[in-house]
Amino acid sequence: MINKKEIIAKHARGAADTGSPEVQVALLTARINHLTEHLRTHAKDFHSRRGLLKLVGQRRGLLDYIRKQDIVKYRALIGELGLRK
Repeated sequence: MINKKEIIAKHARGAADTGSPEVQVALLTARINHLTEHLRTHAKDFHSRRGLLKLVGQRRGLLDYIRKQDIVKYRALIGELGLRK
């Protein structure tokens, strides 16, 4: 499953940072990956599929925000999370 503390510690800007866009994108990516695996075995679970699509849209919005603010940070984040091929 998802270990939130490790993800937050890895992507946080500071010691008490839990809500920066980078942390949120990392947490969403972990949830998306988990749901993707779930849907591979449960192909007809359309309720979870809708939740997955909502998470992907939310992550896309946060990534767009990060890209507008700091393109270098955006490129580093997508490289670290493996979001682009």
